[in-house]
Amino acid sequence: MKQFENVTVLVEGNSYFDGAVTSRTVLFADGSRKTLGFMLPGEYEFGTEAAELMEITSGELDVKLPGSDAWQSVKGGESFNVPANSKFQVNVKSVTDYCCSYL
Repeated sequence: MKQFENVTVLVEGNSYFDGAVTSRTVLFADGSRKTLGFMLPGEYEFGTEAAELMEITSGELDVKLPGSDAWQSVKGGESFNVPANSKFQVNVKSVTDYCCSYL
């Protein structure tokens, strides 16, 4: 099981799409941050400011990344990168747990 040591977790959560997507922010001593969250089945579009690494810890989704017309299937144990200042779409097939690292 993956875990983080010596971190700060913000108490206030992040909620999107009427609560269908939620996350908590984790801050690291080196100044980096991640969010840990889950997504209920559905279709969502997200915007990014920073580049992101999305690690899917469980569940399954399809993602359409910027500049692509093709959907890519991603399941637990897999990941994908999203460029900064872009939008991407996901079609969540089952309840999906994720860890988003801001690069």
